[in-house]
Amino acid sequence: MSNYHVSVLLNEAIENLAIKPDGIYLDLTLGRAGHSSEILRKLSARGRLIAFDKDIEAINFSKEKLSSISSNFTLIKDDFRNFKSHLNEMGISHVDGILLDLGVSSPQFDDISRGFSYKGDAKLDMRMDQTATLDAYTVINTYSLPHLTQIFREYGEDKYAYNVAKNILKYRESKPIESTSELVEIIKSSKPQKELAKKGHPAKQIFQAIRIEVNDELGALKAVLSDALESLNVGGRLAIISFHSLEDRIVKVAFKNAAVIEGSRDPLLALNTQEPDYKLVNNHVILPSEEELAVNPRSKSAKMRVIERIKQ
Repeated sequence: MSNYHVSVLLNEAIENLAIKPDGIYLDLTLGRAGHSSEILRKLSARGRLIAFDKDIEAINFSKEKLSSISSNFTLIKDDFRNFKSHLNEMGISHVDGILLDLGVSSPQFDDISRGFSYKGDAKLDMRMDQTATLDAYTVINTYSLPHLTQIFREYGEDKYAYNVAKNILKYRESKPIESTSELVEIIKSSKPQKELAKKGHPAKQIFQAIRIEVNDELGALKAVLSDALESLNVGGRLAIISFHSLEDRIVKVAFKNAAVIEGSRDPLLALNTQEPDYKLVNNHVILPSEEELAVNPRSKSAKMRVIERIKQ
C-alpha cells in the first residue's frame, strides 16, 4: 500500500496554529504525519507533540517518519473523541494548540482493499479503525429502507437517496451486496441518465454517506469540539479542516457560539457583558490557494476555521 499523502492547507494550518517552540500540541488526525511533521519541526526540546489516529497503519508509518525529526512526540491509537482521557492519564490539563484534519487519508482512499473508493472492486468495508465492528457491508445489508434513505439524504445530500435505498433492498432480496462494484452498479441504476451524464462520479455522495455512518464521523466531531475548546491554554488555538458542508456547519456554529456571549448582540445588554473566552482568528473560512489546487485537486472542498482562547 502506498503511504503517499499530500496534506491539505499545510502552510495555512501551521501558520494559524502560531506554534510556540516549548508548547504542547495535539494532532488529533495523524494520518501520514504531514501536519505533525511540520509541527514537530517547530518545537524545541521542551516542546511536545501528541498525535492520535484510529488506523494502526498510520501509527506505524508515522512513528518512523517522525522519529527522523525528533523524539518529542507520543502517538496514540484511538478515536480522537477520547483524547481528553489520554491527556488526563498523562497529567496534562491544557495544551497550546489542536489540529483536526477531517479528510480521509489518501493511503486509505487509494488502497482499494479498504473499500473507501468507488473506482475499484473490493469488499465493502470503509472502516478507518479495522478493529471496529460496524462496516459498510453491515450498513448496506442490514439497515432498513428508512434508515438507509436518511443516511443517504443527510450525510450524502443525494437527491436520489430513496431510489438508491429502495434498489439496495430489492437487490439484497436475492443475495447480499458484497463489493464496492456491485454497489456502484446499483447506484447507477437508481439515477436517471441526465444525472449520470453530469461531471463527477454518480456514487460519490452515497459512498461519502456510508463512510460517515460507518465511522460515526459527525458524532465524533460533535463530541470532541467542547473538549477541544476547554483544553486550550490562553493563547492556544484550535484549527479544523473540513471537507463537506455538514462538517463545516458543525464547526462554524460551535466556533460562533464559543466566541459570542449570550445577549452581547442586544444593545441593552451589551454594556453589561464581559468579553467571551474565545475569538475567531479568521472571520472568513480559509480555502486552498490556486497553487495548492493545481498540485492537489483533492483539496478543492477543504475549508479551515481557527479559534483562539483569549481568557481562562
